[in-house]
Amino acid sequence: MSNFDKAGYGADNIGIGEKCALLIVDFQNGFTDAESQIGGSSHVNAAVDKTAELVTFARSVDMPIASCRTSWSGPDEMSYWKVAPLFDGGFFHGHKFTEIDPRLSDPDNHFEFIKSAPSIFFLTPLLTWLTKHNIDTTIITGCTTSGCIRASVIDSFSYGYRTIVAEDCCGDQDADAHADNIRDVGRRYADIMTCQEIIAALS
Repeated sequence: MSNFDKAGYGADNIGIGEKCALLIVDFQNGFTDAESQIGGSSHVNAAVDKTAELVTFARSVDMPIASCRTSWSGPDEMSYWKVAPLFDGGFFHGHKFTEIDPRLSDPDNHFEFIKSAPSIFFLTPLLTWLTKHNIDTTIITGCTTSGCIRASVIDSFSYGYRTIVAEDCCGDQDADAHADNIRDVGRRYADIMTCQEIIAALS
């Protein structure tokens, strides 16, 4: 028996409920474009491509899709971030780094909105939208796994949603941080599935 089993981890999966929504967190140019100081990660970009596959499937089964991006009006709107490049203007309203990556941008079919904190839930219209669509299960994708994805997973769990993390649809600048956080939220808050496992389960 592992130490994690002794500590009470290793419960059965939560499972998928009656109605799912696909949530896409911060797949914006500031994290995917190599011109950005914190962009261009191959791990993040691979996750964007995998998420595009999941989006195609979600549309085919009429699954609601919500997508957020991080942007601020200026430093006064920002919390005490320890990520210096966030303050250089690239994440202020109107900059190209605040726009959703063109591989996933689809305002006609996705509910797209701006957030100002790590979690896709914090002070955003997401909860109202999920309620209107009678959602009980969130499928979370995006970046970065150790930051905004983890925060979003914890909030999804805390609000009582069945929470699925699409592991290969999440990316980070640090692959070890990605793996550590996927493992950790999978022990506590969410089911961890691949894109193909999600498609197979919902087909």
